[in-house]
Amino acid sequence: MTSSLKGKDIIRADQFAPEEINLIMDTAARFESVLRADGRLTNMAGKVLATLFYEPSTRTRLSFETAMLRLGGQVLSVAEAKTSSSAAKGETLFDTGKMIEGYADVAVIRHPVTGSAQELAEGAGIPVINGGDGAGQHPTQALLDLYTIRKERGGVAGLTITLAGDLKNGRTVHSLAQLLAHFGVRFNFVAPDALAMPTEITAGLRDRGIEVHETPDLAEAVAASDVLYMTRIQKERFTDPAEYERLRGAYVVDAALVGQAKPGMIIMHPLPRVDEIKREVDDTPGAAYFRQAANGVPVRMALLALTTGRE
Repeated sequence: MTSSLKGKDIIRADQFAPEEINLIMDTAARFESVLRADGRLTNMAGKVLATLFYEPSTRTRLSFETAMLRLGGQVLSVAEAKTSSSAAKGETLFDTGKMIEGYADVAVIRHPVTGSAQELAEGAGIPVINGGDGAGQHPTQALLDLYTIRKERGGVAGLTITLAGDLKNGRTVHSLAQLLAHFGVRFNFVAPDALAMPTEITAGLRDRGIEVHETPDLAEAVAASDVLYMTRIQKERFTDPAEYERLRGAYVVDAALVGQAKPGMIIMHPLPRVDEIKREVDDTPGAAYFRQAANGVPVRMALLALTTGRE
């Protein structure tokens, strides 16, 4: 049976039908089970992944490249693409897409401008995957986050999930909120007023009947949460350094806060962290953020294979 994702671009978290989400989750689990058994996969043998990163990345870039290599494929990588590619000469992303289709079978882009992945996809005749576009979307992060919640909690439906920190600029929480809306969860959005979740996202969730509680009180939210998803205050998204300094450190997860948490609560973070989760939390049972990062490999393996019809 041909995958419903074959040939498709992965641009936004709200593009997926529930059956497509389940297909990605099931494919990732199957690939992970093979890797855990020291098996070898050759699904992407003879295929090439192009990674174009116009913005710094560690986990997204490395996990995509690892995913392609684990599937037996090859990688062409342009790091610091803003200065080391023809973008420095004024080449548009549309033209870059036209060019890259002659070199690769699938491409991943990270870019500081919202809408950049869509522009590349409009030019490319190969599947394009959004690895993060400014303060817009990060759909593959949302998928690995969902995969993590399923593994850690045994399911998703009915959970109370708190998203905290920079909800205004956090593309990870924008995508995750839209993805989780398929699963009947309840949300707590915890942020300073200046960094609140965009109203179009909260309104869209409420229009779908999703319960959303907005509060500046992290301790209150933690006491009732099954999942705490922390984000950093993103210095690179601020035009006013003084505003960043005023808001940084607004929320900190430490041992004392974890002690007040609902039993069984897991703590997630898209990383990198700065000072919003203390290292003393790392050894607590619910600290899932490094396991979460590792889950990026099987999920991105699934996306590479499904979009190229090699699942």
